[in-house]
Amino acid sequence: MNTMKLLNKIVAGSIAVMLLISGNKGFSQGAEKASLSITLSYYEVNNQLPHISALVKTKVDGRFKPAGGIPLKLFLNKDSSGTVIGKVVTNENGQAFAFIPPSLKNEWKSSKTHTFLASFDGDKKYESAKADLTVAKAKIEISTADKTITAKVFQLTDTTWVPVKGVDVKFGVRRLGADLPVNETPTFTTDSTGQASADFKRDSIPGDAKGNIVLVAKVEDNEQFGNIAVEKTVPWGAKFVPVSTFDERTLFATRSKAPIWLIVVSSGIILAVWITLILLVQNIFRIKKLGQETE
Repeated sequence: MNTMKLLNKIVAGSIAVMLLISGNKGFSQGAEKASLSITLSYYEVNNQLPHISALVKTKVDGRFKPAGGIPLKLFLNKDSSGTVIGKVVTNENGQAFAFIPPSLKNEWKSSKTHTFLASFDGDKKYESAKADLTVAKAKIEISTADKTITAKVFQLTDTTWVPVKGVDVKFGVRRLGADLPVNETPTFTTDSTGQASADFKRDSIPGDAKGNIVLVAKVEDNEQFGNIAVEKTVPWGAKFVPVSTFDERTLFATRSKAPIWLIVVSSGIILAVWITLILLVQNIFRIKKLGQETE
């Protein structure tokens, strides 16, 4: 019996030691780092000032969410000190932007296609991550005639710009929130000459004092060219004539120029409140007087 008890104690002690060792090992390893997903996008407006947009996400509870505060290194064509586009940090929406600096002008002109690289070295919370995007040089030319907008898409081949067929082009009017389509057709596809045309059907759209509006022809999220756009100002809008109401009675005027109806309503509310308070005080004194008379 003593031998069996001793054997049981030895076995129990061994199991306890093994559990303690495995537990310490688990704690020493710490929590696993989360992974990041980096997406790069290329933008070019008016055939100049190309820039890169990076979107960083991480998966939380099975869903991708923006990752803010992530430092990224951006490179052009290769990861080296001489091809650094810039170092950026993502905002709360997981986005970061960088323009191609003048120092990379020669590198930019050296090839008809370019590869953009993004790298994150990793930290205590996230594992390291990389992404790349390859785009070909392209441009858009826009022309207008008789309320018709024509865009031509070209790709740089060797030293020649050649038209590109089968590219989807969107035509719009530049507005504050977003571009407004020029008609009911959302996209137009270029033909064998690289050309696409759209009729302008927004005659009553407000413009500036001269009726000028800004037309936009753009290619969005193209696998080969990224995002490119070109703008042109035309006098096709309705003239905007500003009307000053500074010396008139309006809701947005000064206190002395408040609308009569607003003055009457507000004065009535104030008068009703004061009458209610006065009647309430009078009733309090009457109740007090009646109480004294009944004693």
